[in-house]
Amino acid sequence: MREKVMFGKTGLEISQITLGTWGIGGAGWDSYPEEDRLDAIRAAVESGITLIDTAPAYNAGEAERYIGRALEEIGARDHILLVTKCGNRFIDGKYVRSGKPENIFAECEDSLRNLRTDHIDVMLVHWPDPAVPFAETFGALEELKKEGKIRHIGVSNFTKDQLEEVGKTSEIEVLQLQYSMLHRDNEELLKWAHAQGMGTMAYGALTGGLLTGRYRTVETYEPADSRNRFYGKYFQEPYFSRAMKLLDVMQPIADGHDAALAELALNWARQKDFVSTCVVGAQKRIRVEGNVKCLQWDLSDGEIAELDHALETIFCDLNEGNGEKL
Repeated sequence: MREKVMFGKTGLEISQITLGTWGIGGAGWDSYPEEDRLDAIRAAVESGITLIDTAPAYNAGEAERYIGRALEEIGARDHILLVTKCGNRFIDGKYVRSGKPENIFAECEDSLRNLRTDHIDVMLVHWPDPAVPFAETFGALEELKKEGKIRHIGVSNFTKDQLEEVGKTSEIEVLQLQYSMLHRDNEELLKWAHAQGMGTMAYGALTGGLLTGRYRTVETYEPADSRNRFYGKYFQEPYFSRAMKLLDVMQPIADGHDAALAELALNWARQKDFVSTCVVGAQKRIRVEGNVKCLQWDLSDGEIAELDHALETIFCDLNEGNGEKL
């Protein structure tokens, strides 16, 4: 495993790959046996991953419960950092946001119990709730921090304006945003956050698995399937066929490193100096072990330039939304 990196100003040292557990929770993803999900967590620990990302919204706490169980069974909690979230619950198959303090307190207690721990290393507000003043939501988190139940406060899926509004009353130490070769909308915001000293987490670096090369034809997924609901536009036209052209550019570069396409896609994001760690979901040991292989090699400057040129060329007429203006 490559040397760890500093996580912004938190003082924490972390691995450049984080295990994402939305899929391990089960809802919206392929179904795997319980033992496979537990073994994926064990594989992450054995592979040198030191950061695990989860949320109570990942199948109503199911992902958290798998993590708590696996880490307890192998005695790994002391050297694994846990990131979980609040302000978003999975109820009757729907995601329901609430930033009310009483919900924040209740979710924290649920997460501590699910994860079988006495503290959470980083607590993120999963999605902003415009119906509740940020001062109230983050005031609750500050209280939890004083009590020692959480150690660092961050956010996921917030805009720059929202970050600045929160910053009037609370310090944001970590920002998690979607970022990949196909989804570059958040690049400028990640750069800005990095410059402010925040730890940055890039999720979706494989775009729901599309950048692994496993999908070669447009398919129809159930409405609740995350390849339809969350990553849907990339699995449909006009993005899908463009993604296939990108894979054609990626393949010879990956072959030159005797590497899988997933490794290349992860390195493209991981090697950005404004990305602290890439959150990568996996439900099976073999995929966890495959993903961390990206840490054994780097893309050259020339290869990155070639990939960036391909991105601009292939997606030139679809990029109006990419490159968020700050």
